[in-house]
Amino acid sequence: MQEPTFLILTALADGPQHGYGIITDAERISGGRTRLRAGTLYAALDRLQADGLIGADREEVVDGRLRRYYRLTDEGAAALAAEVDALRRRTEAAARRLAARPRPGTAPA
Repeated sequence: MQEPTFLILTALADGPQHGYGIITDAERISGGRTRLRAGTLYAALDRLQADGLIGADREEVVDGRLRRYYRLTDEGAAALAAEVDALRRRTEAAARRLAARPRPGTAPA
């Protein structure tokens, strides 16, 4: 799963959000490392909606502008959970290997 997809699905796992909310939440989730651009976000939202991972939740008008909210679908939650499990397994493998790595200045066993 690409990082933008992961961040969007993670943002929506907390509840429905509009585009700008997703952008700011994704930046917060990534620790400021990733900032989704509007063009990237809306192309990804269209793709994720077509794939059934997210859906339209509602629309409202704020200051004369239409604000569309998106929600995570059950299929999207399952995809995110599978990615979290895969990341967890990879992280645990890396941690085991780092723990077994000889420390600088020591001879390998």
